[in-house]
Amino acid sequence: MNKLWRRLAVSGMALAVIAAGPAAIAQENGNKGASPGKASSKNLIVLIGDGMGPAQISAARYYQQYVKGVKSLNLDPYYVGQATTYADRGEDGGTVVSGIVTDSASAGTAFATGHKTYNAGISVSNEDVSKPFASVIEAAEASGKATGLVTTARITHATPAVYASHVRSRDNENAIASQYLDSGVDVLFGGGKSFFVTKEEKGKRTDKNLIPEFKAKGYKVVEDAQSLKSLTAKDTKVLGLFGGSHVDYVPDRKAETPSLAAMTSKALEVLSADEDGFAIMIEGGRIDHAGHANDLPTLVQEALDFDAAFKVAIDFAKKDGNTSVVVTADHETGGLSLSRDNIYEINIDLWDKQKHSSEYLVGALNEAKTLADVKKIVADNTWITDLTDEEAQYILDGDGSSYKREGGYNAVISKRLLVGWSGHGHSAVDVGVWAYGPIAEKLKGQVDNTEIAVAGAEVIGVDLAKATAELQSRYIYPKFKINRDKEVLYPAKALTEALGGTYQESGATATLTVSGKSLKIDLGGKAAKANGKYTIDVDNGTLYLPLGAFNELTGKTLKWDTLSERILLK
Repeated sequence: MNKLWRRLAVSGMALAVIAAGPAAIAQENGNKGASPGKASSKNLIVLIGDGMGPAQISAARYYQQYVKGVKSLNLDPYYVGQATTYADRGEDGGTVVSGIVTDSASAGTAFATGHKTYNAGISVSNEDVSKPFASVIEAAEASGKATGLVTTARITHATPAVYASHVRSRDNENAIASQYLDSGVDVLFGGGKSFFVTKEEKGKRTDKNLIPEFKAKGYKVVEDAQSLKSLTAKDTKVLGLFGGSHVDYVPDRKAETPSLAAMTSKALEVLSADEDGFAIMIEGGRIDHAGHANDLPTLVQEALDFDAAFKVAIDFAKKDGNTSVVVTADHETGGLSLSRDNIYEINIDLWDKQKHSSEYLVGALNEAKTLADVKKIVADNTWITDLTDEEAQYILDGDGSSYKREGGYNAVISKRLLVGWSGHGHSAVDVGVWAYGPIAEKLKGQVDNTEIAVAGAEVIGVDLAKATAELQSRYIYPKFKINRDKEVLYPAKALTEALGGTYQESGATATLTVSGKSLKIDLGGKAAKANGKYTIDVDNGTLYLPLGAFNELTGKTLKWDTLSERILLK
């Protein structure tokens, strides 16, 4: 069904998700099915291995080779280069919270929109009054293509969120879920059901269920593997929620939980029915989570789950002949080292001897009282029947991080496996880029992650700048504060300038001017109201004013969207 026709029923700017990906180089196993000399594609598939650095890829390949007897990963023939991942610098109260080491929000914003931002920012600029940046998926949506987001994390998590929502903080997942409702994205598969049955209103969490609203907009809702399998190409809009939070790790999944490959296959079946083409982002979101926890056996299984999804995507692209595929990561997680203790070997034969993830054991570990309790938990879940008192005590005490006993457990397992970690956070190493189709030539060698968005938009012929301009004509995202009277106040200088005006201070008077109209504010500190009308607040030298002052100044009716924490310009 023509997507432009379907969009007539969707009000506002459609938010679509698509990240760019390199096209195939004409090499054996790398470009079969691509059209020689063709510079564009009808479809774009972007795959993101969250937290999947070089060591994670090597670990998955070693496991395949030495344990499963498989020579290589499905990804391997399509390697074209590597990407930098750094974020914009940002500070909070003098503390650096954003810099060379990125988080998923800032990295995702880069490869989805082509713009850098601060850690935690979801497709908005790094300013006191942020502007939204459109993603490749949003640009594809505006051009009439079908669009999709698929992940093993919560669908409201940072990586999918950057493609179809805009908020100052990635933690505002209720707003992200709500923005998806108006995004126009056709297929949404992942976890995160809890953010669709509640949302934030006026600073309070309420029991508003978004699922009926999605159904009213034509979405079919599925929640298990069987209902996913029953979907057909006629189900043009689908919301799949396969967990209250993240989708279960591979070793913990039950039959009703679909694999990433199954979600990918069904999403491509649905989206490819659109004659205008499609753009989709597919994320292996839990590679990152296993890296944070330092759980190597689970990380390897998640990486292979992702590699299997890639095979589904590349097989589709080769058969279709008009699809570009790009694969990368947002960052590396954990500082994984495939060696430790000056021992020139790693115990790969033990990497599949753990029955469940460490996350699965958290409840039991927290309830453990004695060394014997810990030893039983470890013996029941692993090959280890000779856990020492020292190792059991370390688990009982926790590793000193927020992971506590889970961290202690994984530290003991990692030592037995002969692998190391620098910590529980991200690192700044470059990440790999793999590609197939016309996009590959655009991303060869050393690139920055922003180039992935630009290449993706170019290869499917969509206009990122135009889509961004449309968004910026509708919304701005200011920093704000709430006073004791629960009134929302905004930084006067930053907001005035964002509205195209000027701000000047002279003595105890601040003058705000927009389009020739001025508003004077007494900064003396004695008056609680500006001009007897508006509450003022001066905090660390910054003047804050309520929205009413800016409505008077601009002659417009600006509105505050409490849930998404943004100002509606029109």
